[in-house]
Amino acid sequence: MDAMETSVVDVPERGRFEIRQGERVVGLASYHVDNGQMTLPHTEVDPSMGGQGIGTKLVDGVLTAARERGLTVLPYCSFVRRHILQNPQFLDLVADDDRPHFGLETADR
Repeated sequence: MDAMETSVVDVPERGRFEIRQGERVVGLASYHVDNGQMTLPHTEVDPSMGGQGIGTKLVDGVLTAARERGLTVLPYCSFVRRHILQNPQFLDLVADDDRPHFGLETADR
């Protein structure tokens, strides 16, 4: 059991969500919000933290925040797209018209 608490924190003044282990930032997802859409261009995780599900937990946190705020998402980041494909419960966050652009149009048919 990892004693360090992992948390996803929105840092709007930096335009990113951070995932932290204790006080240490171990990953981030940049974003901006415009007209009810959250654009997600880039996600990165500390390479030394690979294989611990940090990226998955980060993207889960970001998509959950988008849902809570009533936003749709534009998953330009390939990691976010892959996460949505693997977790179809998030597919509704991508507007119908935007899905073909991100290769997500077949996920729910």
